[in-house]
Amino acid sequence: MGLPVGAQAAAPTFPGRKGRHLDWARHDFTAEGQSFTVAVPQQAAPGRPWLWVAEFFGHQFWHGLDAQLLGRGWHIAHNPSAAGLYGCPRAVAAWSAAYDVWTRRFALAPRPVLAGYSRGGLLAYNWAASRPDAVGAIYADAPVCAIGSWPGGKGRGTGSAPDWQRCLAAYGLTDEQGTAYASNPVDRLGPLARAQVPLLHVVGDADDVVPVEENTALIETRYRAREGLITVIHKPGVGHHPHALVDPAEIVDFITQRALPG
Repeated sequence: MGLPVGAQAAAPTFPGRKGRHLDWARHDFTAEGQSFTVAVPQQAAPGRPWLWVAEFFGHQFWHGLDAQLLGRGWHIAHNPSAAGLYGCPRAVAAWSAAYDVWTRRFALAPRPVLAGYSRGGLLAYNWAASRPDAVGAIYADAPVCAIGSWPGGKGRGTGSAPDWQRCLAAYGLTDEQGTAYASNPVDRLGPLARAQVPLLHVVGDADDVVPVEENTALIETRYRAREGLITVIHKPGVGHHPHALVDPAEIVDFITQRALPG
């Protein structure tokens, strides 16, 4: 027998180990061979919107943002098994499989907002380029947008030699191939512009780890040239840290007002 007219099916419950993220429930579980983490609002907003964090879920930098979103009924999701792979094709494939779990099994909205924090920019943008129809918006904070910039350190930035070797291994590239790699987020903006995906970047102008001119500035120039919508918030004199904003209201407004869940 079906549900009465006008009734809604109960939202599926999350399995696994239950803990806390700030003042909200957190669940850690496995599905389809992957690890999943989600912070759950007390009452989901209509449409079950969610922020999908590529890297650094739960770090203190974003506690203010997390608290405001959870308080407004947003879920905050993360897939640890796809992290630490520098946005390589294997990580993108893992996110696609995870997306099906989030949206089909747990009925989260079909168009999440992606959060690309630092190196998480690689995964957020690379997945978005492969699935622009499934992206509500991208919030990127001091994001890596080209592997040659970081971890490669092939430009002005300091780079990271250990991370560069791990990145090359993840992509299956030599040092020369990695330096010349041309499928970075800065190279793959066409699908996002055509889908009219709005972007928000927050950057420190003195960032010498992920230099703005090698990453966000290229995204901004190239996205605007494609008539894409992008906002960049600059923090004068600030380096790679601290991330986010002391008052995250502008970020929260972008996520909740510009990026609709449907």
